[in-house]
Amino acid sequence: MTVGKYSIVNPNEGHPLPESHKLTVRVTSAYGNSYHNAEKVESGQFAFTTAEAGDYMACFWAPEHKPETTVSIEFEWKTGVAAKDWSNVAKKNQVDAMELELKRLQETISSIHDEMFYLREREEEMQDLNRATNANMARLSFLSLVVCLSVAGLQLWHLKSFFEKKKLI
Repeated sequence: MTVGKYSIVNPNEGHPLPESHKLTVRVTSAYGNSYHNAEKVESGQFAFTTAEAGDYMACFWAPEHKPETTVSIEFEWKTGVAAKDWSNVAKKNQVDAMELELKRLQETISSIHDEMFYLREREEEMQDLNRATNANMARLSFLSLVVCLSVAGLQLWHLKSFFEKKKLI
């Protein structure tokens, strides 16, 4: 679960924001899939459940800034356990504070558990890669040794035949 809120910080408190200070916002996945798109807004929010692994990106731009100016943006991005609104859970289910804390801890533990399984999979992939690399290095080392010994043998044979022709041996 991913939740985000954004808003433009108004430099002139009490005055409305100029039309040129409106933003265009786009939230995309690492594969280019768009999850949120808003044009000419002062503030907004988005929420989605991620379907793809990887980094997600939020882009903010103000296309109508003439002359150029600096715009400050308040931006809050929450994922996983932090994205859940636990106060609404407590209100809806009429649970006391202890049960709420236990639910929060259980959610945290399950996310840690899932992360550990993911890390184990990555570790196995890395070990397989290391084994394959070590096997390739062993083959290349053996090939290098064979080439070096062959060149040394050829040099000895050439020197022996050279000295025999010159009648030094």
